[in-house]
Amino acid sequence: IRDVAKAAGVSVATVSRVLNGNSTVADGLRADVERVSTALGYTPHAAARALATQRSMTIGAIVPTLQESNFSTGINVLQQRLNKAGYTLLLASSNYDQAEELQQVRALAAHGVAGMLLVGARHAPGVYEILSTKRIPFVNTWVLDEVHPCVGFDNHEIGETLANFLLDLGHRRFGVIAQESPQSDRAAKRVAGIHEALTARGVPPAQQQLIERSHTIVDGQLAFQALMETSPRPTAVICGTDTLAFGAIVQAASMGIRVPDDVSITGINDVEFAAHLSPSLTTIRLSADEIGQRAADYLLGRIEGRSVVAKTRVAFSLIVRGSTAKVSRKKR
Repeated sequence: IRDVAKAAGVSVATVSRVLNGNSTVADGLRADVERVSTALGYTPHAAARALATQRSMTIGAIVPTLQESNFSTGINVLQQRLNKAGYTLLLASSNYDQAEELQQVRALAAHGVAGMLLVGARHAPGVYEILSTKRIPFVNTWVLDEVHPCVGFDNHEIGETLANFLLDLGHRRFGVIAQESPQSDRAAKRVAGIHEALTARGVPPAQQQLIERSHTIVDGQLAFQALMETSPRPTAVICGTDTLAFGAIVQAASMGIRVPDDVSITGINDVEFAAHLSPSLTTIRLSADEIGQRAADYLLGRIEGRSVVAKTRVAFSLIVRGSTAKVSRKKR
């Protein structure tokens, strides 16, 4: 850093402010320092900086998968917000495996992250022990957690909303294609919401069929086929993700089953393709970008010692499209 300062004709403090993203440095001076830094091949030494400041400039995030576009969207917004604050994001995917997630938490904690984002509230006990022992601020996302800091949706209410919408269309025979609940506490909450709404409206358990699969299009196809081979068939199928719903709609077409004339299908997430499917998908829109933004704000607030809200509820909305319709009288 002294070499950069000398070559640029500025103080070491000025170089430090530029490289730390401090906005008080004039644009022309900033450009000179950045040009010299690039020419000399200088980058700050993260470990040395952490020792000098007693604070790491990295934040960790562990998501179940990057195959779901909503997780990617949320992480993208998180990273943009952290970058503006001068932090670097370290990202890992647990593949819905608690043991793998625990290993990643250990690794990130050993790296000295200043904060950590997790998905869901169901983690191995060791996760919370490490975060507590290391005094690492963290936030659970995509879920409302009564015990720990969280930014998320009321997943129970999401299930209720979909079930009540279809009940209002006259449906009484239901199939549910959900992610395996040991993998996802969000899925378990949504299934519970569906079941409670149906039971409250007089739909007996015999008319509520649940199939738990993974989260791919093929899983949606296989589960939908199994539901349609039962008698009587469900007239409405609630899918735990848009991806599963895509599989259900594809399988319906291959079986000669008309959507929504023969069966209504819904999803959850409202990924971009949902509006362009034929028929377009009725789904729950989840604001992944807001999850990323609010999670970043919480972590930065904790790290910087500001007052923060420990529990943030993010709104969702029902998007009605062409894959749902009133049930025909002959199918009731």
